[in-house]
Amino acid sequence: MKRIHFTSEDIARTRLGPTIGVAAETLDSLKLLKDRHSRGAFSLWRASLGNRPVGRIGPLAALMPAQGPSFDVASLAGNSASIEEAVETLLAAPRALLRAELENIVLDRAHLPWARLLADGDREALRDVASALRACHDVTVAPYWQRIRSHLATVRSAYAHTLGEGGVEQLFATISGPRLRWRPPVLEMGHPQDEDVHLNGRGLVITPTMFSSSEVALLVAPLDPHGAPVLAVPASGDAGAARALWETGERGGGSLGDLLGRTRAETLEATVGGCSTLELARRLNVSAAAASYHAKVLRNAHLITTTRNGKAVLHSATSLGITLLESHPWNG
Repeated sequence: MKRIHFTSEDIARTRLGPTIGVAAETLDSLKLLKDRHSRGAFSLWRASLGNRPVGRIGPLAALMPAQGPSFDVASLAGNSASIEEAVETLLAAPRALLRAELENIVLDRAHLPWARLLADGDREALRDVASALRACHDVTVAPYWQRIRSHLATVRSAYAHTLGEGGVEQLFATISGPRLRWRPPVLEMGHPQDEDVHLNGRGLVITPTMFSSSEVALLVAPLDPHGAPVLAVPASGDAGAARALWETGERGGGSLGDLLGRTRAETLEATVGGCSTLELARRLNVSAAAASYHAKVLRNAHLITTTRNGKAVLHSATSLGITLLESHPWNG
């Protein structure tokens, strides 16, 4: 069991994150792809992939042994929602971080010479990993990424509401399950190793994730002892709720701008992943009042949702809005 110890300062600094990053989601999707026993929401996802080839993922798969720790791409590629930015961050990863990530992974003997090159910062070996990450992403994540971001934003918004209404204890009660239990001031997690984690004032970042397994995970940056750990909480939902995420349809004719008008098309696109009214106004280059009006029109059409937590407002595209974006070409 892993026990996460909170002080009053840690509870005050507990906050919500938008995503663990597209790179980490991609790596988790590859783990699920290798797991032929995945069911529920992910059996629908697997079926939606059909026979599409995943491409050259050998270098990435080599860093994911069946037993023991595996490659933590989040530490190396960051938590960006953009695969381009994630790949750039990965390619610029410090050698010390590469070594820290690889030193505890038990690799197949055949991969050891290549892994040593990677740990030494060999550019070709690192490019191999980056290319494998992109190849996997293009098949397993990219077709659904807009919908996934919208879904995660909706889950995060619900967490924010719970946090605002009942505080950290109510939030932990909401996300707790058989493998996660809040016993103040300790959060207990099911884990094969017995370990005590003391936050020591760093706080905790709670982040919903799509492709993680059915269990929560604690992510800690190996070279950042002062950074807040991330508690990744699965948010895949049941098979029925997931159907809208994984179903793909043919693109329709006509542009989204023709259908909604340019400004409202831009408004809908901006709300993928969630944004506040002020953020929306900045993106559209309009006043906050105008941004709020456009959001209201889209909300009345069930294309976005708006949630409030005190004075904070978050606009998020709905599944219908995401489907509309995907079925009508829109280049802004």
